Amino acid sequence: MSAPAPSPLAIVDAEPLPRQEEVLTDAALAFVAELHRRFTPRRDELLARRAERRAEIARTSTLDFLPETAAVRADDSWKVAPAPAALNDRRVEITGPTDRKMTINALNSGAKVWLADFEDASAPTWENVILGQANLTDAYTRNIDFTDERTGKSYALRPAEELATVVMRPRGWHLNERHLVDADGRPVPGALVDFGLYFFHNAQRLLDLGKGPYFYLPKTESHLEARLWNEVFVFAQDYVGIPQGTVRATVLIETITAAYEMEEILYELRDHAAGLNAGRWDYLFSIVKNFRDGGAKFVLPDRNAVTMTAPFMRAYTELLVRTCHKRGAHAIGGMAAFIPSRKDAEVNKVAFEKVRADKDREANDGFDGSWVAHPDLVPIAMESFDRVLGDRPNQKDRLREDVHVEAADLIAIDSLDARPTYNGLVNAVQVGIRYIEAWLRGLGAVAIFNLMEDAATAEISRSQIWQWINAGVEFENGDKATPELARKVAAEELDTIRKEIGEQAFAAGHWQEAHDLLLRVSLDEDYADFLTLPAYEQLGR
Repeated sequence: MSAPAPSPLAIVDAEPLPRQEEVLTDAALAFVAELHRRFTPRRDELLARRAERRAEIARTSTLDFLPETAAVRADDSWKVAPAPAALNDRRVEITGPTDRKMTINALNSGAKVWLADFEDASAPTWENVILGQANLTDAYTRNIDFTDERTGKSYALRPAEELATVVMRPRGWHLNERHLVDADGRPVPGALVDFGLYFFHNAQRLLDLGKGPYFYLPKTESHLEARLWNEVFVFAQDYVGIPQGTVRATVLIETITAAYEMEEILYELRDHAAGLNAGRWDYLFSIVKNFRDGGAKFVLPDRNAVTMTAPFMRAYTELLVRTCHKRGAHAIGGMAAFIPSRKDAEVNKVAFEKVRADKDREANDGFDGSWVAHPDLVPIAMESFDRVLGDRPNQKDRLREDVHVEAADLIAIDSLDARPTYNGLVNAVQVGIRYIEAWLRGLGAVAIFNLMEDAATAEISRSQIWQWINAGVEFENGDKATPELARKVAAEELDTIRKEIGEQAFAAGHWQEAHDLLLRVSLDEDYADFLTLPAYEQLGR
């Protein structure tokens, strides 16, 4: 009898998990290995291209629409594929990680769509990566329930017709999965692990349920990166034997470079495109990252002062709606991150009004749907979109031909009449330390000061500290942004946390590590492209 073929990929440096073998079957690993063999070399080229483009922005301090793709933008004849029935009405989408309780609550939330997140709302521990996959498969086979050990409360799925449609978000192209390596010891990109395992196990099952394998694509920086995803989809559909065009992808326009290539991104994915989404924190992070040495005119004020009504943000969202509807795609709005307080009705009242105003604005601007982070916000967002949409599934017929956005409008940061403040620095340090500490414990979505924060929050926080120090910003109280001031604020915050939670809880956490990592990525002369890259080296260690 011949020996069984060795697995094409090796699992390294990971404790075996219960049910791991259900997810990492030989057939699933063979599929992921083939994705890796075919597409990782091109992924590597595209990451190198990001660095080249960033160097060019450093030289020129500007961006423009691409001359080489002008014909794609000028050609009014092409449209993306029509939306499948399960993705035609997306008026409210809830986001969150794929732990068992969240899976049930998100599917039951009353939202039309759940963004099942393996990216910014999930710290990529081996447990989160593998058991998140098992939870989604369990949900589709209705083999999922959950009892909270602390409260004794039980959770179970509602009837199938009441459940949200799942749109899964894999990791971005830049992150590797260190626990899965090929014969040469090279790690597989996290994007291909997350996509591959989910697609292999669930594509046909989802079709049988009247839905399909739908994806959110994060951190895309160019239409060439969208083209690579399209090639992955074409290959994957042939591999498992489902019709071309079954996959649908919504791309997050959360980098400044992608904002100049929205039409081209839709064009590359046109047989598989479902829409574009406006992602606020990562977008601001991307502006700082790309224009960090562009001088005073690119210095952002406190993150909470940069609302979606800021002129350069308005240009971005208006252009997104215009672009999507011109091409027959859904335009999905940004996140309402507020977490309702169980103790303070007044805080809730003020926050709910802000959420309502934000969702009203999006619905009135032509968006077809929007994001919330908490089930209690679903009815508020639903009301805003119901008022505008009525019984129509979307408003893609609103072409917004009144919108005219010039290249310079998207980077007119100095059109915002606000300045960085000392309190803004304190908040960036507070949120940065508290978020990173939770991330190092394996939590990607964290409630901090009544807001649901994810990795994008930590990125904008540390980027603003870095930018303000390097630009020599002077705050309204006379203090100047310096490494010494950042260290002083961070030390004070660490002391505050120790008093807040007690010595025992402090010692049990990763607080010193989080403090050190935040300062490292905020103060290093060499700006780290992504905070999650050095953080991943410490995750689960």
